[in-house]
Amino acid sequence: MKERLLCLFICLFSILTVFSQPKVLCFYSRYNDPAHLSFIEEANTWFNQKSIEFGFQYDTCLGWSKLNTQELENYQLILFLDSRPEDSASRKAFERYMHQGGAWIGFHFAGFALTPSEFNDDWNWYHHQFLGSGAYKSNTWRPTGAYLKNESTNSPFLHQLKDSFWVGPNEWYRWENNLRKNKQIQVLLSIHPASFPLGTGPKPEEIWHEGDYPVVWTNKNYRMLYINMGHNDMDYSKNPAPSLSYQFNNSNYCRLVENALAIFLKLQKR
Repeated sequence: MKERLLCLFICLFSILTVFSQPKVLCFYSRYNDPAHLSFIEEANTWFNQKSIEFGFQYDTCLGWSKLNTQELENYQLILFLDSRPEDSASRKAFERYMHQGGAWIGFHFAGFALTPSEFNDDWNWYHHQFLGSGAYKSNTWRPTGAYLKNESTNSPFLHQLKDSFWVGPNEWYRWENNLRKNKQIQVLLSIHPASFPLGTGPKPEEIWHEGDYPVVWTNKNYRMLYINMGHNDMDYSKNPAPSLSYQFNNSNYCRLVENALAIFLKLQKR
């Protein structure tokens, strides 16, 4: 009898623990870019591992079928790994979620918009108000590592990160809007001058020699974080192209994302 009661208690405790855990929902579309596919694979592996360490439930959605108000009500944090929704219903649901206090982390291509392209600059709230960056303008090539400058040493997003530090290879983006002029945007990390020249070409415009390039920021009006790093270096001479680098192999990158998880989920690392 005692053994049965003990088993029942353990089962009930396990069920209550699962239901009390914060929930994270990750969206990705597997847009046909080997570097983005590589990032999606490593990111899902990493977040699954952290869900055990931090104590949260990690769910994924290929496509945008779960980006609706009914589903989002169940989650404390959502992730965009490699793109953004295109249909108006999903966009409205996301806007409502963020206005109501939901949390979001977006990576790399989630901020991309360019007209004309498959991802036109046709979502004004998302690109020009929420992200603040506007349309994509250009990028470095090929993916290279960089020293980043800590722009806000007191920010909890940058807890235990040095004034400047190294991160692994990435395709770095330049944006239409000057984020420094937007009072709602807090730039957290930017390209450190020690990184120049950044990129190897072969086109001259793919190599940056100077300038101000924010790469991680938050919007003070929302619980959000945009991280430009999310494009791995690949060996395109082979088919399929193997990965030559991984974002989550860098301890500084991991610390940044762990900090964001702790903030948005209000959790302590186990």
